[in-house]
Amino acid sequence: MSSDINKRINNRESFIIANDGQFLGKLTLNKFDTDSIYNEFGNYGSKFSSTSIFNKFSNYGSPFSSLSPFNQFTSTPPYIYLHGVKHAYLSVNQFLGYKIINPNELIKFLNENNLNY
Repeated sequence: MSSDINKRINNRESFIIANDGQFLGKLTLNKFDTDSIYNEFGNYGSKFSSTSIFNKFSNYGSPFSSLSPFNQFTSTPPYIYLHGVKHAYLSVNQFLGYKIINPNELIKFLNENNLNY
């Protein structure tokens, strides 16, 4: 795991990490945070960015990529870290056998966990 990810864990941040170790953005609804998955102009929220789960043509957003939360058959979706602790898979695949957050319900999850700052 990279030192950047370890630093985020130690700082008890909430974020998404791909199964290949790629950081995929902070879990916050703050659209002005440069690392937020909801900053539509940032590396992690733009539908044109290669590191965004919202880019349907990227490894991390395509419904055909094994690293994407939108692939209903993947066994290697991203993980959600909640306050520095691995919390759940982020996936539409409901058969993974571990706690799963559907990416289509991510805003609800962020609000329930007070990550709307």
